[in-house]
Amino acid sequence: MIESANKYTISNIFDIERDVKYIIPKYQRHYAWRKQHWEDLFNDLIENDIGHFLGSIICVSRSTDSLSTTELEIIDGQQRLTTISLLYAVIYELLDEIKDPNDELRNELINLKYRLIQKSDKNQTKLFLSSEGHNFHDFRCILADLEIFDFEEEIGNVGNRRLSKAYNFLYNKIKTELVFDDEDVTIKNVLELLKKVNGTLLVKIEVNSISDAYTLFESLNNRGVPLTAIDLIKNKLLSELEKKDIIKINEAFLKWKKIISNIEDYIIQERFLRHYYNAFKYNQNINVDGFSRATRSNLIKIYEILIERDPQYVLNELREKSDIYKKFVDEEQKFPSEYSLEFIDLLRVGAAPSYQFLMYLFTRVQNNKEIKLKTLSFLIKYFVRRNLTDFPNTRDLDKIFIELIKKCETEREITFELLLKYLTHPDRFSTLEQFKKSLRGDIYEENVGITRFLLARIENKHNQTRERFIDVWKRDEKNKFIWTIEHIYPQGDNISKHWVEMIANGNREKAEEYQEKYVHKIGNLTLTGYNPNLSDLPFKEKKERKNKDKKPIGFNNELYLNEDIINKDKWTINDIQERTDKLVSQIIEISKIENE
Repeated sequence: MIESANKYTISNIFDIERDVKYIIPKYQRHYAWRKQHWEDLFNDLIENDIGHFLGSIICVSRSTDSLSTTELEIIDGQQRLTTISLLYAVIYELLDEIKDPNDELRNELINLKYRLIQKSDKNQTKLFLSSEGHNFHDFRCILADLEIFDFEEEIGNVGNRRLSKAYNFLYNKIKTELVFDDEDVTIKNVLELLKKVNGTLLVKIEVNSISDAYTLFESLNNRGVPLTAIDLIKNKLLSELEKKDIIKINEAFLKWKKIISNIEDYIIQERFLRHYYNAFKYNQNINVDGFSRATRSNLIKIYEILIERDPQYVLNELREKSDIYKKFVDEEQKFPSEYSLEFIDLLRVGAAPSYQFLMYLFTRVQNNKEIKLKTLSFLIKYFVRRNLTDFPNTRDLDKIFIELIKKCETEREITFELLLKYLTHPDRFSTLEQFKKSLRGDIYEENVGITRFLLARIENKHNQTRERFIDVWKRDEKNKFIWTIEHIYPQGDNISKHWVEMIANGNREKAEEYQEKYVHKIGNLTLTGYNPNLSDLPFKEKKERKNKDKKPIGFNNELYLNEDIINKDKWTINDIQERTDKLVSQIIEISKIENE
């Protein structure tokens, strides 16, 4: 079944001298990674040392002649290989912008070129993407624009599609974080990033057939959960308590079980342990010299020291603080409180980095309801703006909230005015203009979760004044949202004749151009009852669609969001623009913060 399984660096995978083609099969989905994936990969590279493990790829060898180019069909790993190729291209462009490059830079540029194209045949790339979603066309256009590859096809709407967005994101990310006025510093930083990319590790698994590949893929994804940091810390804690004969092991285990029952997901359990240390390290009983904050890589070491110091104190503290933390992460609010609605919204907007501060806050101001409610309300708005504008940087969020705790400790008081002033500082909060720009952008592409949250917020605000309340967050028995985001002008590749006629007077090329430019704007988005077949229907049918029980699931569904849609006979680009203006104004109104 497995022909080989070996560890390689990325520089080995994209070897300069080796003729190898990584082919994405036509039947695979198109490149699907979004901003969060690009950012996660970039942060992984920046934050870790050379030799960081990136995971595995599974491929089927298609080569029949040992002297010919090695052809590997990628079954699992398309997203990573594509993004790494784009990152190589971005680094190439940045180094190519350096005036009067020295020999080292010239060599790196040559090497980067041949990590992306075949050295023996400069008309062939190393990575062959699927044509689905114009992926391969767009990839070659990007390389042609860098003048390292000849490609004469028309560029078309490349700039509005996923690969170009990924490329531009990575380019701007590096420009923002690694490029400075001092050219020597810039070169040093970019070359350091390149070394990290080259030195990152992958396990490449080659199998004999597609059938073997999918069997292996399935088994790798369905295997039992390995021993985690939480397991190791638990074992250390119980072992120390038993060894020191502090409390009976059964009593200790029951306390530990309560922690686990409070926070059931092991990924969140690990995050809780990190957040606990970061929130309370000002306490001398918790602080460990040399560790300014807990991370995934140092978590076990920190807790080993804490446990050896005083295992009973650690157990009691974790038990107590898990009662607070469970309220932040309880999606179903099985432990309801007077702040349950705010906790749910914090989950929906992805506010997890703030939980370390909230755990500190709820410990320190237990009886001050006003500051708690004000803080929760503000943090919901803060993370809507942060997660849409992508500012401040994801990597900085932990540090921001740890520093806020430190500031509260230094000031020896906790007031809402203090945290508002701190968090809305220009270094930690995007401007209103940046927020408006993001709202007017391809909001669905940028952040689906925030898009849904904002549409639901608008609907719920107007629902409150109606006799019939519609819960747009309701889920079915399979835990799927009953109300889902619907693109009014469809987003699919094959635009129907009806839509081509309506949106672009029969001009298919223009309809595709409009789709690329406007389809993900908030003015083209709404909420409807879940129906996977709704999107491709003509506009009139999408308005009047009903399910088998004769209940409306199209636009005529009594939602406020659809009132300016159902009275229209057709849907045009002008309608999208006008509705975008309207919804953006409403979002700005409900997202206002004090003193802005």
